[in-house]
Amino acid sequence: MTRRNHTGTGTGTHTTATLRRALRRDTTSTLALLADGEDFAAMRRYTTFPFDDHPRYLAHAEALLKSLATTGGHTTVVLFDPEEYADYCAATGLDPDHPTSRARYAADTAATGAGVTYTGQPLDTLVPLLIDIAVRHATWEYATTLLDEAGTCADCGQDIGRASYDRAGRLLLRLLDAAGPGTHHLVCSVPAEDDQLVAVLRATRDDTGPARLDRTEAAEFASVLAAGIARGTPGGLVLRTATPGAPDRLHGWRLRDGRLDPLTEAEVFDAYCTDALTGEPIAPESHADYRAGFPLDPDDHPHSHPH
Repeated sequence: MTRRNHTGTGTGTHTTATLRRALRRDTTSTLALLADGEDFAAMRRYTTFPFDDHPRYLAHAEALLKSLATTGGHTTVVLFDPEEYADYCAATGLDPDHPTSRARYAADTAATGAGVTYTGQPLDTLVPLLIDIAVRHATWEYATTLLDEAGTCADCGQDIGRASYDRAGRLLLRLLDAAGPGTHHLVCSVPAEDDQLVAVLRATRDDTGPARLDRTEAAEFASVLAAGIARGTPGGLVLRTATPGAPDRLHGWRLRDGRLDPLTEAEVFDAYCTDALTGEPIAPESHADYRAGFPLDPDDHPHSHPH
């Protein structure tokens, strides 16, 4: 009988190097990236942070990512936020001027889902993705906080946040169902305190079957819409639908009293052809058809509560 060697001497079926490479492929890595020059400068106050030049730091970070990719492991990249890091260390009792603390912050940030899987992208492609997902995640957290703080309806005893989220989900399903086939791009905007919550959702629907969409994006979108419903604040939702060989169809709705009321064709035109910051007119798109929002079947009893 031949005995296989698993002690790493190299005389059996697997050598030490082979086994370590196999184990490396089962190992995950996380890199928290200081993409912004100001954030990089803020980290230089820590004596254990060894870099003093941002471009050089980015070059080393990209080289490390490429090296990790060659070993076949899974690497997640997140944005490093110095202010958030300081708060994290204060809350967890960690020493902010220690590499282990930075590593734990990176791992915990990735665990929230606010990261991008590294697949060989150059940094100028990776960084915009990181910024986008960080903004989306922060918006989702804020919207969720607003729903948690909405309290209980004094009249019916319902959890206002949960009821509003359920209603937002129903409205979204009705909208996508009524939108028909095509590639859909939805944007929901809701004011909150001194901020503006904005969520984006992409969905595709064939001639038959339900719309296909990303579950996380859908949850983020529903949370923002629900925050507007729960708070009773006015908001807006616009939809762009693209189908082959036809102009894009543009629709719009006004969020009011927990309902999505269709905008008229003229209101949709104004919404798309006015600069939101300056109020100045914007030239209409040549390959777009501005249409009124279509009616959405309301719930029998929309959730309402005193504001």
